[in-house]
Amino acid sequence: MVIECPNCGRKNRVPAAAAGVPQCGHCHQPLPWMAEAGDDDFPDVAERANILVLVDMWATWCGPCRQVSPALEQVARDLAGQVKLVKVDVDKAPKVSERFTIQAVPTLMLIRDGKVVARRAGAAPASALRSWVDDFLRSAA
Repeated sequence: MVIECPNCGRKNRVPAAAAGVPQCGHCHQPLPWMAEAGDDDFPDVAERANILVLVDMWATWCGPCRQVSPALEQVARDLAGQVKLVKVDVDKAPKVSERFTIQAVPTLMLIRDGKVVARRAGAAPASALRSWVDDFLRSAA
């Protein structure tokens, strides 16, 4: 995925899975980390990340999923270097959906060190999502 650096505006190619945290090649500031994952690459993309992962279990036909997507991307931009956003289309990733017993979309999960540490269902505004993630980051610190 190509991400524009919020600090200097340069475009950077950011891999879905990598060690560390992506940084701008020009100004070296942390970049927002957003990726898509499916049945084949979910462990590499989400569970092996060394920062908190916000997983969005969504579907293309789901109106609330499409509404919450910009809010999740805003949270990922605001918390660049602290959070990775991973989007999983439940229709294209039935094994991941089954593994996490997804019964409604959108379902959001926070994963740290390969384990689900928080979970919530339904859409919410960016401020509520940011507060949810911030609360976890504070309690984990």
